[in-house]
Amino acid sequence: MNATLFSVREVGLYERDVHLRMPFRFGVVTLTEAPQCFVRVRIELADGRSQWGAAAELLAPKWFDKNEALSNENNFDQLRLALRLAAGAYMDSKARTAFGHFAAHYDEQIEAGATHGLNSLIANYGPAQLDRAILDALFLSVGCSFYDGMRDNLAGIDPTLLGHHVGDLAEFDMPRFLAQLAPADTIAARHTVGLVDVIGGHPGQVGDGLPESLEEAVATYGHRYFKLKVGGNINADLARLIEIAAVLDRAPQPYFVSLDGNEQFNDIAVLFDLWRRMQDAPQLQRLVASILFIEQPITRTHALDGDVSALSHVKPVIIDESDDDLGAFPRARSLGYAGVSSKCCKGLYKSILNAARCAHWNAEAGAPRCFMTGEDLTTQAGLAVQQDLALVNLIGIRHVERNGHHYVNGMAGLPATEQTMFLTGHPDLYEHKYGAVRLKIRAGQLTVGSLAGPGFASGAYPDWETLKRMA
Repeated sequence: MNATLFSVREVGLYERDVHLRMPFRFGVVTLTEAPQCFVRVRIELADGRSQWGAAAELLAPKWFDKNEALSNENNFDQLRLALRLAAGAYMDSKARTAFGHFAAHYDEQIEAGATHGLNSLIANYGPAQLDRAILDALFLSVGCSFYDGMRDNLAGIDPTLLGHHVGDLAEFDMPRFLAQLAPADTIAARHTVGLVDVIGGHPGQVGDGLPESLEEAVATYGHRYFKLKVGGNINADLARLIEIAAVLDRAPQPYFVSLDGNEQFNDIAVLFDLWRRMQDAPQLQRLVASILFIEQPITRTHALDGDVSALSHVKPVIIDESDDDLGAFPRARSLGYAGVSSKCCKGLYKSILNAARCAHWNAEAGAPRCFMTGEDLTTQAGLAVQQDLALVNLIGIRHVERNGHHYVNGMAGLPATEQTMFLTGHPDLYEHKYGAVRLKIRAGQLTVGSLAGPGFASGAYPDWETLKRMA
């Protein structure tokens, strides 16, 4: 089936407030609440038919722009602006493929964002949401799933449309790569341990019956994959890691860990010092042996200034916040980084193009040296978590950072009819427990078979009448 041409006719932007059941500390912010944006897009096909599609994503503060002079509300407004800029650009009436709309406005969006003081990560947030809603509409219009539509390249993914941005893929056989992708039926949920999270016991701070500490989360959900955040203070980090290891080491089966530097280190030497002390600590022997990779340890302003090969030879190092444009991963690879994160908030096409790069580079090397990881703890139950799970599943990532269920009480507070729609549409992914519909995690695994229905993993939609229009 050929890629479909269509125009973008309408874009609706909405919000809903999200309140955390317990605070989460990452980097320079402790988050207790944030809005979630919802995007509706109407496309018009060549035969005159119209179709709506949708996407959702949290407006997360202090990740896209960590300038401490900006308030959380300032950060929310930056992301709202990126969405409005993208909406205006995409509604230019021209008929293109789904990927063609993304490629046509890629430079324009970054340049428009820069005139308003937005960095590239923020600017790309807007298209990242519209592109998902567009694909939802496209696949619904032809009655196929996200997986089948992407494997048949109905989106028209063509690296040559982006010119020099992905010139390294100009000769790459993209249709063949997409056709060979093989999604699985389950994905492991990787549990993130934030910098203020309680490690052991039952703190009783929330009292809603759900897990509050790491120890309780492991007992309830059966996690085997973990992401441990460190703050850059070596003594404090070491003591906290020892406390965490005391919980994780109780598991009779193997467990797996990623270490998230969260941009808290100014140079690689300080991280090496922490690593040496971790290796020397007898309480951390099993934890150290279980570490799969290290995520973005160096602040983004200096992360791509120097070579990290020495550290990557010990444990692979990936970029996350430094992945601000389509050329970031090749630049990072030249400096010794081994991988890059996939996040729907950064753009699904970026994830797919970077997955293609990994396949291309690994084939050239004759060994699996480069890889993608799934990193997003903010996705909320509903469209956001479903579409992110479908994306990482498509490109072969088998465990993903997934913590919305731990910090937010599922769909509590949403209309009962909306909760029921999602539970009915995705009975393998959700369950009704503790008074609300929430993610169903068994033995650390999420079952995702229902994401293969028509559209972009969208067996249900929000109650649009209960959402507020984005200002």
